[in-house]
Amino acid sequence: MSDTAPQPKTAVSNPPVQPLEVGFDARDVVRISATSDVPQPERQLDKLAKLIDISKCIGCKACQSACIEWNDTHPDIETNIGSYQNPHDLNPQMFTLMRFSEWVNPETDNLEWLIRKDGCMHCEDPGCLKACPAPGAIVQYSNGIVDFIHENCIGCGYCVTGCPFDIPRISQVDHKSYKCTLCSDRVAVGQGPACAKACPTQAIVFGTKADMIAHADERIADLKSRGYDNAGLYDPQGVGGTHVMYVLQHADKPSIYSDLPDNPRISPIVEGWKGVTKTAGLAVMGIAAVGAALHGLFSRGNRVTEEDTEEAEALVESDLHDRRGDV
Repeated sequence: MSDTAPQPKTAVSNPPVQPLEVGFDARDVVRISATSDVPQPERQLDKLAKLIDISKCIGCKACQSACIEWNDTHPDIETNIGSYQNPHDLNPQMFTLMRFSEWVNPETDNLEWLIRKDGCMHCEDPGCLKACPAPGAIVQYSNGIVDFIHENCIGCGYCVTGCPFDIPRISQVDHKSYKCTLCSDRVAVGQGPACAKACPTQAIVFGTKADMIAHADERIADLKSRGYDNAGLYDPQGVGGTHVMYVLQHADKPSIYSDLPDNPRISPIVEGWKGVTKTAGLAVMGIAAVGAALHGLFSRGNRVTEEDTEEAEALVESDLHDRRGDV
């Protein structure tokens, strides 16, 4: 029975993050939910990414603890359900979650313990932002981070529908949506995400996306040299790539890692409504409104003829006569 893959011979330190003059602001925004007229950002930040090497993860949950501490959240203490996974799922107080799964390799008949850190993937083409109907509730910065602006959130849950990774969670307390922000507040002042800082095995590293891809190539080469022929990088292009990536020992089977989507894509319903279908639908509604207005202006109302009036009066008199006879 095999366990977690052996550790590499040399450790790779976290690449430095370029500090900004101040925190992220309007100069850095490239997309805003429910807003079509977004000006080009005044500056282009380096594309950033967090790389999670599953083969180096020991499941210690230091990243979970760091996330809770930095974001000052208070997840409920839940009951044991026969797994090291706790809490049972992501929730508005838990932005990242270590998911534990056992998988029997059909080629070697060995049991492998696969541990995946789950959380927002920060898609280059974010479905949550496309689906959101609240102006300014979700923004994307030019460095790739997708951030939630909670005071603008209306709690509709459309972001959950739009996310192919099933990440956002709606709070039943304040009816706002929550997820990992990739520690945008820390990154804005030159620090990496809290989870990456806390990881004792450097299974989580953070830096420019180009540097993270280069680092992933080294790790993949090492894994292949140790018998993991299908090792690879998880950076799904169905969502334009992501700013949270995985090094997987079995990159040909992402779903064995606690149901990581094999080929994630934005829902066709979201794509359709936010794309051509929405434009066509609004055009049809506009034409219908114009037609109704023109009909009201130029059409003649129904007119009652004298014959209709006389016939109605005769019916009323006949009805009254019948009623008097009954009395």
